[in-house]
Amino acid sequence: MSCYVSVYPLVSARELSQPFTYLGEGLEKGSVVRVQFGRTKRRGVVVGILDSAPEGIDPLPVDSVLGKIPSVLVDLALWVADYYGSTPARALGLVAPDDRKPRKRGEAVKNVPGSGPDVSPPLPNLTDGQRKALVTIGRSFDEGGSFLLVGPTGSGKTEVYLRACSKALEQGKSAIVLVPEIALTSQAESRFRMRFGDQVEVLHSGMSASKKRDARMRIASGQSKIVVGARSAIFAPVVNLGLICVDEEHDGSYKHESDPRYDARSVAMKRVVMEGGIAIFGSATPRPEAYKRLKVLNLETRIGASLPSVRIVDLRYESGYPLSAPLLEGLQRCDSGDGKAIVLLNRRGYASALHCRVCGLVWRCSACDLALVLHQDGDLHCHHCGYSKQAPKFCPDCSSIEITRLGAGTEKLEAELEAQFPSLERFRLDAETTAGGRSHGDILNGFAAAERAVLFGTQMVAKGHHFENISLAAVIDADTETAVPDFRADERTFQLLTQLAGRSGRDRSGRVLIQTFHPDARPVRLAAHHAVEDFLESELERRLELHYPP
Repeated sequence: MSCYVSVYPLVSARELSQPFTYLGEGLEKGSVVRVQFGRTKRRGVVVGILDSAPEGIDPLPVDSVLGKIPSVLVDLALWVADYYGSTPARALGLVAPDDRKPRKRGEAVKNVPGSGPDVSPPLPNLTDGQRKALVTIGRSFDEGGSFLLVGPTGSGKTEVYLRACSKALEQGKSAIVLVPEIALTSQAESRFRMRFGDQVEVLHSGMSASKKRDARMRIASGQSKIVVGARSAIFAPVVNLGLICVDEEHDGSYKHESDPRYDARSVAMKRVVMEGGIAIFGSATPRPEAYKRLKVLNLETRIGASLPSVRIVDLRYESGYPLSAPLLEGLQRCDSGDGKAIVLLNRRGYASALHCRVCGLVWRCSACDLALVLHQDGDLHCHHCGYSKQAPKFCPDCSSIEITRLGAGTEKLEAELEAQFPSLERFRLDAETTAGGRSHGDILNGFAAAERAVLFGTQMVAKGHHFENISLAAVIDADTETAVPDFRADERTFQLLTQLAGRSGRDRSGRVLIQTFHPDARPVRLAAHHAVEDFLESELERRLELHYPP
């Protein structure tokens, strides 16, 4: 009896976004095959088994079988295609990537040894918050669910992930741990290999095709039970998935910028529902929508150190920009050997928003509460509702004529630092420096090894890094993010300020300086007090009033 299969050829054309029938024996849902498609041969994925071919169709046989993916990943890919308005073929390409450079006959998959010690270090003592969170998580392995793990930077969220992974392994299940940036995978890998050794596998888009192929084979065979990686690792072919941990869940890097434009956080939630597992979303500064929708587990205190003191520097009364007098003093201490510094200058400040240098006023839309953008026609425009007005000649609040565009670039900051502190090692981290041949890892490792140094750059410097001896964290201009015409501008400002503050004072006393022309702005004021819950509650009220998500 003939066996027919429904196959999606992995082609990008939307016009061919449909399954095709082929003849194939011994195949099952999830089989990756090569099929004749027009004049060429294409890879495809079997999405179903058919009793008969469509009327009037004489199907071609499947040319060859290339591999197999779990059937649940087929269902997940089809959901991604439907939910994000993509094609099934493009979504299936996420779960069945092309493994180029086929392995030579007889070549075995290498067992990559763990980088951890032969004997695991003793487990740290748990805080009351960690213990309560783990009890709740442990009870949920059988019934599933999603949790939001909230706690200040340094409160031990990673230890909760590690213990939860250990619980999953005890039950014969596997786990996926996501971090927002490829640059953070080595740090996470080190922590997890210290605990689980060879059972940890790394998977991300920055790996070579052959390394990704070998990693996927070890994962699919069950040899590697814990997968650590960036966004794309959510599609890892793990066996018997029981847990997904999403670290720094607030980070926008979890959104894929090309088709399919999936959000790895939403895909994680869908996958644990499909496979009966649990998801833990962790952050010191969670998204308001996550805070509203998920069960919250609180880690209330930082372990081993108090949160650093925060000083708001009012740039309206400072003559120096981008380096104010308090920031120059703090950097001078670092130059004298008193710790290292991290300085954030978010280049999104090049959005052409106007502000008054005297009173700090930023022109905003009265209907949408978003910053107005200066266009080449000389008018201010709201990019949300279309409102426009003529650009002002003077400030309506203080009558000053000192009106300027927000923002200063990292190149200007680098020149200022070189002029003021020639003996202080400077490590610049932004899209331009990494595109120039230096990797994130090279820059971050260089900064970690330096004795007297400053790491400066865009929001990359505020993401999840754990460096020793950081005595100063500073924000050059907190207003650049609030001036972006986006309803999430206040949220992102608060997250950036709070996350950067968390880089300071983890193993010593630390200080934080926030430079701003608008010291009374809600995200600035609340970030200075580490008031995460107060910000989330007020932001949810604001969005409800203005009919913004959630």
